[in-house]
Amino acid sequence: MIKYLIEKEFKQLWRNKFIISLIIILPCLVMLVFPWTTTMEIKNLNITVVDYDRSPVSAQLLNKLSSTEYFNFTGLASNYSEALQHIESGRSDIVLEIPASFETDLTNSRSSSIMIAANAVNETKANLGTSYLTAILADFASQFGGEVPVNISVESSYRFNSTMDYKIPMIPSLIVLIITLIVGFLPSMNIVIEKENGTIEQINVTPVPKYSFILGKLIPYWIIGVVVLTLSLVVSYLMYSLPPQGSLILLYGISIFYILGISALGLIISNYSTIMQQAMFTIFFVIIIFILMSGILTPISSMPQWAQSIASVNPLTYFSEIMRMIYLKGSSFPDLIPYIKPLFVFFVFIITWAILSYKKRG
Repeated sequence: MIKYLIEKEFKQLWRNKFIISLIIILPCLVMLVFPWTTTMEIKNLNITVVDYDRSPVSAQLLNKLSSTEYFNFTGLASNYSEALQHIESGRSDIVLEIPASFETDLTNSRSSSIMIAANAVNETKANLGTSYLTAILADFASQFGGEVPVNISVESSYRFNSTMDYKIPMIPSLIVLIITLIVGFLPSMNIVIEKENGTIEQINVTPVPKYSFILGKLIPYWIIGVVVLTLSLVVSYLMYSLPPQGSLILLYGISIFYILGISALGLIISNYSTIMQQAMFTIFFVIIIFILMSGILTPISSMPQWAQSIASVNPLTYFSEIMRMIYLKGSSFPDLIPYIKPLFVFFVFIITWAILSYKKRG
């Protein structure tokens, strides 16, 4: 009986060419475009300099700043007030004020105070721009002995992302987002569309058990989720030379529970909805909350306590961490048990709810 229900679902999907195109094009498009456009670096910051020193050393500093890809030198200002007007008008993001004793202080190995003023309307740009500029100034000062020498040697090692390429940790998160969006949105419109078309009444009068009906709805979306996962893995390997470091079997096995769970959540929303717009807005709200409270965009430890409480019951929190651990660290099954347990509890709970929420009216 389930076989015929699955066959029916695939026939309905195949008639909708838009959905077929969405399943194939969306993963490829997101994996190809987002890692390049959603950059975690800040470049081409406009900087205005107030140079009271006007010495060869300050000129060297200006050449060093203008030669980097992080800053665009917009010119000199005669004083600090004039430089602030550049920030207010949007011509500059950062103002650097060089004191009159800059060359003397550096050549005599004395400390020199340089003021940095940044436009903090965009906090990320201000913080990163100030950090970049501070690092450049420290490197420049060290050439003149302007820093206090220390006898400590520091060697940095970046585990799981040795090149510090922001695209590497982004890839697993994008795969999770793609799967969540597709297998969440499509099932949420499934049953409600049949309600609007009147075909659900034909199924309600049949002796099909509720669990068979729900499984017949879920299995096609599980297959779609596996296809989307496979496409994303292939694109990430071909475009970024980034294969999963861990077991593919383990990755697919855990993904089954998550895909079925999110698909069941979509069916629950579809069961309770009466029109398609209601289902679409509800699933959109739920998915947005899942994404914002999952740690994909911001670390969970940085969230307020109430947000961390929501994240602790969010299945996306655990699946995204599992994806990162398998993809980047090559973690094995024992390492993933603390994340698999809550994901499995979510799977059992949501499947049971999906079956119970379907009401046959014949």
